Amino acid sequence: MDRILDLKGLQCPLPVLRARKALLALGPGEVIVVLATDPAARDDFPRFCSEAGHVLEEASEAGGVLTFRLRKGKL
Repeated sequence: MDRILDLKGLQCPLPVLRARKALLALGPGEVIVVLATDPAARDDFPRFCSEAGHVLEEASEAGGVLTFRLRKGKL
């Protein structure tokens, strides 16, 4: 079962910072699902994953909620 991190209502840069902190607690290959409502997250999460070595497996939006499925890299 994936861990879910509900960051709805938080504004940039808090969603990425909180997701980064949560990923630190995970082992390589583990997954976290992030829920966010800040439109900036559409750009922030792909950039964060690319720069930090994580994999953005899925990004979607429904009802104003952005969902990102992140797999921790092997760092």
